[in-house]
Amino acid sequence: MAAQKINEALEHIAKAEKYLKTGFLKWKPDYDSAATEYGKAAVAFKNAKQFDQAREACLREAEAHENNKAYLFIEAYEQAGMMLKEMQRIPEAVQLIEKASMMYLENGTPDTAAIALERAGKLIENVSPEKAVQLYQQAASVFENEERLRQALEMLGKASRLLVRGRRLDEAALSLQKEKSIYKEIENYPTCYKKTIAQVLVHLHRNDYVAAERCVRESYSIPGFNGSEDCAALEQLLEGYDQQDQDQVSEVCNSPLFKYMDNDYAKLGLTLVVPGGGIKKKSPNATQDKARGPAAVGSHADEEEDEYSGGLC
Repeated sequence: MAAQKINEALEHIAKAEKYLKTGFLKWKPDYDSAATEYGKAAVAFKNAKQFDQAREACLREAEAHENNKAYLFIEAYEQAGMMLKEMQRIPEAVQLIEKASMMYLENGTPDTAAIALERAGKLIENVSPEKAVQLYQQAASVFENEERLRQALEMLGKASRLLVRGRRLDEAALSLQKEKSIYKEIENYPTCYKKTIAQVLVHLHRNDYVAAERCVRESYSIPGFNGSEDCAALEQLLEGYDQQDQDQVSEVCNSPLFKYMDNDYAKLGLTLVVPGGGIKKKSPNATQDKARGPAAVGSHADEEEDEYSGGLC
C-alpha cells in the first residue's frame, strides 16, 4: 500500500514538473496545474507516511501558487509545517506555521492568521512554553483588533496559565489584569470575580500584599463584587495573610471556591504560605474555652484550684 502511494506521488511530481516546463509553443509555465499536482503528491506521500517528501511537495506547491499570485500558497506553507509536526520537528513546524500566519495577515485574513498562531502555540506548548505564550498573546492581539473578544480571552487565558505554571508571576499578574479588563468590558462580571481571586493568589506568591489588597479594593467597582462570596473569601484570605494566620489562609484556600478553579490557580492556593511560617494551630481546649466564654474559663480554673486545695496528700 505504501509503495503504491509513493509511486502515485512520484507520478504527480512528474506531471507537475511537466507543467512547469516551457518550450517553443509554451512560453509560460502552468503554475496553477503544477500546484494542483504537487498538492496531490503531498497527500499521497503523507498517506505513505513519507512526511519529509510530503513537506517538500507542500513547499513546491506553495512556490507554484506564489508564482501564480494565488492566495493558496499560504495554506501550502501551513501544511508543510504540519508535515514537520508529524516528523516531531516541532520548532521548524512552528516556524513555518508562524510564517503562514503573517502571510494571512498581509493578505487580509486576520481570523485565519490568529487560528494558525493558536495551532502553533498548541504544537510547541510542551516543548517551549515561553514561545507558546508569545504565540497565544499574538493570537489574542489579532482577535482583539478584530473585536472578537471572546476568542481573544481564550488565548489570553492560555497565556496566563502558562505564565503561572512557569512561575513568571510578574507577567502573569499583567496578563490576568488584561483578561479581567476585557471581561469587565463585555460585562461578564462573575468571571471578573474569579480573575480577581487568581490575581490575589499571584500577588501573594510574589510576596506583594499591597498589590493583592489594592486588587481587591479596585474590584469593589465591579457590579456585584462587594458582598459576593468571592469578595468575602478574599477579605478573609487577606486578613489571615496579614495576621500570619496559616490556619485561616489554608481554610480559605481549601474551600471549594478556590479548589475548583483552573488547576494552575488552585495549586497557587494550596501552596500559599504566610510570611514567617504562620502561627501554630490553636489547641482544642483553647478553642472550647473561647466558645464557652470567660465565665466558663474561670470555672475551669476554680475546679483545678479546688482539686489541689487540700494539698498533695
